Amino acid sequence: MASDFHEVRFPLDVSLGSRGRPVRRTDIVTLSSGREHRNSRWAHSRRRYDAGLGIRTVDALHTVIAFFEERRGRLHGFRFRARTDWRSGPPSSEPTPLDQRIGTGDGATRSFQLVKTYDSAHAPYSRPIAKPVGGSVRAALNGVEQAVGSGFNCDPATGLVTFTVAPPAGAIITAGSAFNVPVRFDTDELDIDLSAFDAGAIPQIPLIEIVP
Repeated sequence: MASDFHEVRFPLDVSLGSRGRPVRRTDIVTLSSGREHRNSRWAHSRRRYDAGLGIRTVDALHTVIAFFEERRGRLHGFRFRARTDWRSGPPSSEPTPLDQRIGTGDGATRSFQLVKTYDSAHAPYSRPIAKPVGGSVRAALNGVEQAVGSGFNCDPATGLVTFTVAPPAGAIITAGSAFNVPVRFDTDELDIDLSAFDAGAIPQIPLIEIVP
């Protein structure tokens, strides 16, 4: 059986013109006193995108249709580059090995998951990064960058950083990378009216983040 996730990226020129947002699910119960009880149903936010906004030509539309067909609609997941959040630091800065703290050594554990932490003042949120861009991952121990291959390796399909030798107890482990978002199409049909497209209408192409 073919994998339900294809390690291929959605057309970059289209994704750069798309729009998207993180989505959370919160239950709110208002008591008779007026106070609220709030409970988050999801441990992690789930991002949604509309790639239709990035389509400006019929050729680009043709490329996306071919991509959709090969993914069999909602069947197979794929990589997507989010324009505003695709690096371990700010989008305008190249990743460094000190961008994100991903763990603390205990002398035995060799593998650590890439993460990106948002804010730090009240309730920091650590987002697992499962789809780093191959060749972009940099890692450090106690601020000293480690060499790829001899010091560590990273699986681009999982975002798992594995050191050749287990980091010593208390060692601060940091890393940085560029990354993609694992998504799938959130529809099994593309409703495209070419006459409307020529008149300036933009088709809707919904995508939703998944756990690969």
